[in-house]
Amino acid sequence: MCRVSTTTIPAIALTGYLGAGKTTLLNHVLRQPGARVGVIINDFGELNVDAALVTGQVDEPASIAGGCICCLPDEGGLDDALAKLADPRLGLDAIIIEASGLADPIAVSRIIRFSGVERVRPGGIVDVIDAATHFDTVDDHATPPARYGAATLVVVNKLDQISEDAREEAFGRIERRVRERNPDAHVVGATAGRVDPALLYDVSASADVGEQLSLRELLVDAEDAQDHPHVHADSVTVTSTGCVDPAALIDLLETPPSGVYRLKGTVAVRYRERTRRYVVNVVGTSVHIANAPSTARVDGKANAIVAIGTHLDVDDVRVRVAAALAPHDGAVPAAGVRRLQRYRRLSI
Repeated sequence: MCRVSTTTIPAIALTGYLGAGKTTLLNHVLRQPGARVGVIINDFGELNVDAALVTGQVDEPASIAGGCICCLPDEGGLDDALAKLADPRLGLDAIIIEASGLADPIAVSRIIRFSGVERVRPGGIVDVIDAATHFDTVDDHATPPARYGAATLVVVNKLDQISEDAREEAFGRIERRVRERNPDAHVVGATAGRVDPALLYDVSASADVGEQLSLRELLVDAEDAQDHPHVHADSVTVTSTGCVDPAALIDLLETPPSGVYRLKGTVAVRYRERTRRYVVNVVGTSVHIANAPSTARVDGKANAIVAIGTHLDVDDVRVRVAAALAPHDGAVPAAGVRRLQRYRRLSI
């Protein structure tokens, strides 16, 4: 996969009702060879149970004690932990916040978005659902629960606990309920929390061939031996030279191709005789645009976009992204520049 440099770290919230499998998913993601992920664990009660489950698998764990993350006092907790993990010296690829099972995803999303910590941007809300018990514990009213509205990625977990002939129907029922509240959510099915980490963040590097197997790799091999289905992420990379039309770019970022969950890249825009470069990141419907160094290049190309998602129509995605990155000669309409600058201001 093409590497795209960014100046910010995604803060990903991991939410889900008690017992849905959040910690199982987190442990699976952290076992990715080469992963450099900071983890913030929201402890509920006096015993730091969740933190004990991931000890030794993270570089710089931070813990928030005292209850639900959405009820933290104004003077402490999340911002301090985010600031610690955003330190450039750590070189983290992502920060994952495992919220208490009692946390409200809507409140968690709002707290992250307005944290104000430098070098951190919203990286999505991953809501984990227990497919076997969901309609008895969470979605038990006529109206779909509000929590669906905050999620960017819904993981319908524990599908193996449903008989094989009923899984497709069970997954479809949950997906339809989610889309009643949130038509833009990306919904995937999983067992044992086996979601491809590439859906969530960019891994710096994989272990070199020939090295001794690490504990993480051995654990991955052990999981593979259990033959659990794995949610696999597809990716499409498109590059171009020259400068792009900002209106076409924003159209792509606001309405990605079907199946795309994340978009990332660098682009060049020429306006008023000056070329400006930007880093773009999209998760779900959240668009983040920041200034990039004037020398920013990917494989020598001024523009590069990577689309990441599941069940992609690769040809369609490539055509859509290529159209947005097509070199644009001549004057750039001011309306397109205003749309781009609006997102850049909101991303500060």
